[in-house]
Amino acid sequence: MEALDLFDMRANCLRQRIMLCFNGPISRSLIEEIGHALRKYLEDSRISPGGAMDVFAVYVEMTQNIRHYANQMNYSEADGAATIAVSRDDAGRHVVSAGNLVQTEHAQALKQRVDALAALDKTQLKAAYKEQLRRPREGEQASGAGLGLIDIARRSVEPLQATLQTLPDGRSFFALRAVLTNS
Repeated sequence: MEALDLFDMRANCLRQRIMLCFNGPISRSLIEEIGHALRKYLEDSRISPGGAMDVFAVYVEMTQNIRHYANQMNYSEADGAATIAVSRDDAGRHVVSAGNLVQTEHAQALKQRVDALAALDKTQLKAAYKEQLRRPREGEQASGAGLGLIDIARRSVEPLQATLQTLPDGRSFFALRAVLTNS
């Protein structure tokens, strides 16, 4: 195994303004612990309480979606791993990015859903949110790219971005990026 170059990793994180990064299996307790660290960081920074809540809420929604999907698919710990980063862009806005392995057909449908939401303005997103609220849920079945994704889109100050990298085993690495206010 190649030796880990932490200095290079640190330099890369600094260059990309990454404040928090995690890669590995994700559990409910880990989501909570990383969430506590993120909340503390946001409290110590000069971000408004509303801005901090947006960053925290998007982090929680993204990580919980990954965890639920991995459980639903009965993925192993390694296959259910997530990559999560909270960073700042050139304008100082917070960016929450998360990615995980997804069955390709699910990933393609999810990307289409994200792309459709990205094409909506704030008024249309609000209407989509209200419409989703009125839809009946089907028991314990996963809602699949529903209310939580619309909420992320509503909190974002830029359209959501989704990318897919197709793998030879019938799965894809799906990544979602949300840009949030810097205030």
